[in-house]
Amino acid sequence: MSLSVKVDFDAFYRDTSRRLMRYAYGLTGDPGEAQDLVQEAYARAWQRWRKVSGYEDPEAWLRLIVNRLSTDRWRRVFVRRSHAAAQQPAAFVPPPSEDVVLLVRAMRTLPPAHRQALALHYLLDRSIAEIAEETGATISTVKSWLFRGRAGLAAALGLDDPEGVRRVR
Repeated sequence: MSLSVKVDFDAFYRDTSRRLMRYAYGLTGDPGEAQDLVQEAYARAWQRWRKVSGYEDPEAWLRLIVNRLSTDRWRRVFVRRSHAAAQQPAAFVPPPSEDVVLLVRAMRTLPPAHRQALALHYLLDRSIAEIAEETGATISTVKSWLFRGRAGLAAALGLDDPEGVRRVR
C-alpha cells in the first residue's frame, strides 16, 4: 500500500478507535473482549482499506463488523452452554491424598530443571537418554539433575536417605 493510503488509515484509526471501543464495550460488557473485537475489525478494515475507505461511512462498516463479531461470540457462548448443560456431570474426583500434597509441595522447592527431570523420569517413565534429548542437556547433566532432585526432595520431605525417594513411586 502506498504511504498516502497508510496515512489515511492511520488518521481514520485515530479518529474512530475510541468510539468503536466504547461501542464494542457496550455490546460485550467485557473490556478484554471489546478490545479483541475492535482489533479484529480494524485488521479486516486494513486488509480492505482501498474499498472500505470509499464507503460513504467507513466507521459504520466497522460497527457492522464489530456487531457481527459480537453476535458470533454470543452464539458460540450459547452453543457451549447448551452443550455443557446436555452433558452428564463429571464423575466425582476425590481430593489428592496427603502424600500427594506433600510431594507436590516438596517438588515446588526444587529448581525447574530438577523438577522437570524428575517428572519426566518418574511420572512419564522417560529414560535418561530421552530426557537428555528432550531438554537438550547431556546425559551426565540429566543424571546430576535426577540425583540433586532426589536429594532435594529427600531434604524437603525430611527423609534421611535420598535413595528412598527413588523407591517411592
